[in-house]
Amino acid sequence: MIPAAFDYVAPSTVEEAVLALQQAGDEAKVLGGGQSLLPVLRMRLADPQLVVDLGRIPELRGVRADGDRIAIGAMTTHHEITRDPLVHEHLPLLELATRTVADPQVRHRGTFGGALAHADPAGDLPAPALVLDAEMVLAGPGGRRAVPAAEFFVDFFTTALEPDELLVEVRVPKWTGWSAHYEKFNRVAQAWSMVGVAAAVRVDGGTIAEARVGLTNMAATPIRASGVERALVGAPATADAIRQAARHAAEGTSPTADASADVDYREHLAEVLTGRAVSAAAGV
Repeated sequence: MIPAAFDYVAPSTVEEAVLALQQAGDEAKVLGGGQSLLPVLRMRLADPQLVVDLGRIPELRGVRADGDRIAIGAMTTHHEITRDPLVHEHLPLLELATRTVADPQVRHRGTFGGALAHADPAGDLPAPALVLDAEMVLAGPGGRRAVPAAEFFVDFFTTALEPDELLVEVRVPKWTGWSAHYEKFNRVAQAWSMVGVAAAVRVDGGTIAEARVGLTNMAATPIRASGVERALVGAPATADAIRQAARHAAEGTSPTADASADVDYREHLAEVLTGRAVSAAAGV
């Protein structure tokens, strides 16, 4: 199907992009890597009057160290993240999760910021962003503001972004010394996760000293598996202890039923995948 007609602009600065969005109001869509927007346009599920292409704004690309944080430009591709030495050293969970996104073609074109702003509950990157306490930097007519990941994801495909705002950068604390793993279950290689689990742990002397676990596609937004985290802290880093903690994975979740899985199956997957992810992260 051919998309409906729309106007197109490719600004060279963040300020120009924000101005274009401000003038267009609710009638504009932002084009990052295009992996989510272009199919929607082709199927005419979206009919914007204006498409604002961010591909010519150099400021939005790249990974850099900024004190105790790693700053990632919103237009940095998934492929670039998987190859970046700073991400590899300080954000292993993010690197591992990004490697599972779709296929190589998508990872070369899709962008980190685009995936977060799209806020697909089955997307693989929101849960790691939540687990890692990422902070989203948004630019709008009034300047820039920072929104923590816990407040950024609002509902299905809905974020804290206003219509005239852009996600320009993601700032993530360094998690140097933590071990991590991302486990997902999907039907085919390119499919979204039926359920995914992002786990990061710090093991000290054979005991799990700290643990953070996030769930993909177990609610309208990514959520923390708090019951699992509480059960893990202070427990021995053993297969049995992790298996017992993983039984809490579905607590407080609200998964939906669809053609891929019903609610009971997703709850089962959450428990199984949590056990696998934490075990891998803890080296068990």
